[in-house]
This record gives sequence, C-alpha cells and structure tokens, in this order.
Amino acid sequence: MNPVPVSLPFTDRIQAGDRLAERVRPLAVDDPVVLALPRGGVPVGAELAHALELDFDVLLVRRIDVPGVPGTAAGAVSEDGHVFYDDRALARLRLPRRALEHAVEDERAELARTSDLYRGERPLPSVAGRDCVVVDDGADTGVTARAALRMLRAQAPSRLVLAVPVASPEAVEVLRPEVDELVVLSVPDNFRAVGDWYREFGPLTDGHVSAILDERARVRGGQESVRGVRVRAGRVRLDGELTVPTPLRGAVVMALGEDSGDPRWKGVAAILRRAGYATLSLDLLTADERADGGAEAGPLGERLGEAVTWLRRSTDAAEGPLAILGSGSAAPVALVTAAERPEDVGAVVVHGGRIDRAEESLAAVRAPVLVLLESRDSFVREIGEWARGRLGGPSGLEVLTGTEDVLRGAWNWRRVASESVAWFERHLP
Repeated sequence: MNPVPVSLPFTDRIQAGDRLAERVRPLAVDDPVVLALPRGGVPVGAELAHALELDFDVLLVRRIDVPGVPGTAAGAVSEDGHVFYDDRALARLRLPRRALEHAVEDERAELARTSDLYRGERPLPSVAGRDCVVVDDGADTGVTARAALRMLRAQAPSRLVLAVPVASPEAVEVLRPEVDELVVLSVPDNFRAVGDWYREFGPLTDGHVSAILDERARVRGGQESVRGVRVRAGRVRLDGELTVPTPLRGAVVMALGEDSGDPRWKGVAAILRRAGYATLSLDLLTADERADGGAEAGPLGERLGEAVTWLRRSTDAAEGPLAILGSGSAAPVALVTAAERPEDVGAVVVHGGRIDRAEESLAAVRAPVLVLLESRDSFVREIGEWARGRLGGPSGLEVLTGTEDVLRGAWNWRRVASESVAWFERHLP
C-alpha cells in the first residue's frame, strides 16, 4: 500500500475554498459568478463565493467511466447535452466511442435527475460577458473540468477561470489551454488521488449539496425569471425569450436581425439585466425570409409593434419605461416602431444596419435615438449622419471600433452593451 503524505496542504474542502479565494480575487472583476462542479466542488466553491461575496451555483457535468473499469475516465457529458471524449484514453484502451453509448445515456439520465434536484426550474446563471470561475475540489485527469469549460466557453464569458486546490501535472497540461486563467494551489509530482491531499475528505450526499445551494441563495437574494415566449404578429409567430431581473427598472425589446444567433447578444442582454432592465429577445425574421435575404422594414415594424404590445400586456414587465435595441436588418425596424408607438417607446439604440431604409418614419421618431456604427468608413458614417439629421427627436452617434469589415461580425459587443445602458439610463424616465 502506498503511503499517504503526512503533511497535507488542506484541512478540508472549506479551508481549501478559503485559500483559493485570495488567489481568485484579482481575477474576479467583471460581474463574476462562481460555478462549482458537484459534489466535491460545491463546498469549495461556496466558501470561495462567500469570501468574495459572489454569485454562486452548480455546473452539472458527469464523468463517463470505461465500462467494466471503474475509475478510468473516457470522457464527460455536460448539462447542455454535449459529450466530450478523451480520445487519447480511448486510443490507449483501443476502445471505440460507440462502446460508451450506454454509459453516456446513463450519465445523461443522472444529469437530468440532479438538475431537477439541485436547480429545479431555475436556469443556469448567464455567464455571457461575466468573469466565470469554475471550481472543483481537485483535478486528477481533467476530463470533467474540460467538458465544463468548453460548455461555458461557447456562452462568451468575459474571462474563464478554473480554480482548484490540487491537480495532477497531467491535468494541468490538459486544462491550461481551455482557460484564460488557471489557479492551482498545489501540483504535487506524486499525485495519486484528490482525496490524498485533504485531512478530511468525507463523501458528500445530494442533501449536502442542496443545503449549501439553499443557504447561498438565501444569503445572496435576488433572482431572474426566465421563460420562452411566442408572440403572434399577424400570420407569423415570433419565438423569443423574456428574462426579468429583480429589482426591475424597465424593459428592453431586443430586435435582432441576421445575427440573432450570435452568442454575444446573450452577453449584451446579461449586462442590460444587471442594470435592472428586463430583456425580450426576438428574431423578427422567419426561416424563409432569412433564406431570401430578409424582409421589408414596414412588415417587420408591424411585428415589432406587436411584440411591444404583447410586452405591455404581460404580467412580468408591463409597467415602467420601455426601450428598443435594434441590430442589423432590425435597426430600421426599431425606428419604424418608435415612430408608430411614441406612447410606448421611451428610447432607442440602433446598431449597424441601413437605418436610412426607415426614411419615411424618421421624422415621426420622438424618442431619443443612439446610432452605433461599427465602421469609420465615410459612406457608412454619412448614412448614419443623414438618417440622424432627419429624426424628430434628440439623437447621438458613436463609432465603436476602427474595423471596416462588419460582415465578419467583428463588432464590439461590450461597447454595444455599455453604450446602450448609458443611453437608457440617461433618457428613460
């Protein structure tokens, strides 16, 4: 039997979380959130979040073990359904991916069970535009943490940090390319198992995890309600998502055009909500219209108007000031709607798009309008200035970046969010 080191670096998971906190503090700047990997990472992450007074939740990932060889990881499945295989391990074992099909389904079923138990109807916190700190009690192979990190990376966090008290040298090598910052307190050459480096490393139950989550929720308070919505606009049904923060200061209808699926818009919406604005995100185009290259501003304006009416009638965000953020092909549509609904629309931000296509409506727009341009090209600037000069109310214009290749999507979403928040705070009642 191999001897266990006599001098262990960590008393227990709570003490490990407290020690991690000081290393993480300078990295958790941009509205940070801590996400722990159950079960062992939960007390570590909870203590870290408590020490730094940060939002906290679990991130559900299940390791896939090689059938018949317990403790030998072959991959992991994350709560968004993606499977991440350790192809190096599979090659070493001469095992094809299809041999893991039953194991994958078993772990997906367990993910569904623990999601209901730990989170219920509460969604995973939005990480877009935030510093996201992933915490576990240690990393032996790094397979589970890598699956979690890749899931989060797709959601466009501002910074992705992995913080673990102890890790094997192999895990450090695997995980370092996956993160912006890797915080590891101990990387012993004689690493065998995570538990060897704690004096107290008892098993944790679902009850332990649930109790920690309930306590952190009670301490932090505040929440968001999220629900998918379907807005009827004539013969068209618009699918969207309404998210309402607590406390609530107003609402923003996000009318998105051809880039509605870009994950950076989730970051923009998250920053708006953290400023107190409910967000209703809508794709105004049907699949056929998208394939045909779009639709006219007039019909799309009617759809956006119906969405505004629907929001005014909803129970979540019916009261208070309302604004519109329109982007791309939906930018002129936002101006059409503002002209037709002056009693509802208190402010507008338009990002990109040919806003001159709303020419017939510009003079009737009384709400303050901020025009955000992504190019310093003189023609693009002239279009923006020409349309701005015909607006019937106050306006502003900002050039966000020096890029002249908007078609590549190189837009500065963080500036879009910050300029929008500042405009709405200045002009909404």
